[in-house]
Amino acid sequence: MALVTTGPVPVVTATPAASGLESLTATRRAILTAVKTRGDARTEELAGDLGVTVSALRQHLSSLALDGLVEHQQVRDGRGRPHHLYHLTERGDALFPRAYADITNELLSYVDDADHELLEKIFRRRRDRRIKQASTRLAGKDFEAKVEELTRILDEDGYVASVEPNGDGSYHIVEHNCAILGVARRYNQACASEIEFIRSVLPEAEVTRVAHIVSGQRRCAYLVTPRERRAPAWA
Repeated sequence: MALVTTGPVPVVTATPAASGLESLTATRRAILTAVKTRGDARTEELAGDLGVTVSALRQHLSSLALDGLVEHQQVRDGRGRPHHLYHLTERGDALFPRAYADITNELLSYVDDADHELLEKIFRRRRDRRIKQASTRLAGKDFEAKVEELTRILDEDGYVASVEPNGDGSYHIVEHNCAILGVARRYNQACASEIEFIRSVLPEAEVTRVAHIVSGQRRCAYLVTPRERRAPAWA
């Protein structure tokens, strides 16, 4: 459905490879930014901020609500009709830039300068915590169900993960996003910890990384092969 606006807010096509706010049209970015700036905002206020009609803005807000990026609550002032106050959802707020990687790398650099072994221990502790939590969820499942549950865990952790059966009993687990890319580019312990985690929770399989974002590829992928079948030597 085409949505028509008036005023200075243009509609442009998002770049498919972009992420966060940059993955949205200029119209959606402007509306989300206005909602975030106001905190809680009435439709009339947002329309005034953006220079668009109230009716057009309501259509955009409805679309953003369907996508889980904004939500509203009804507020009644006196005896008048209730009005909607819009605010960002957690998902919508997460689209805005965060400096997590920068501050994390800064803090890790201080640790590394003071005690390199402590840095290694930090990554090991993160790995061990994830192994413990995942192992509980995988317990008692057959191999296929374990792979599927592990994929869900990775997806929940922000890796936009999917699993692809290969038809011979093996699987490819694909991470379309690196949730810790900023750290992984500086500290190879992050990537080593990731594959150690997967291998530890699937001890009945051989796990081989066959694609790697840090190496310049568009995704990370792991070939997961039951131990009665061996991964090919080239992997």
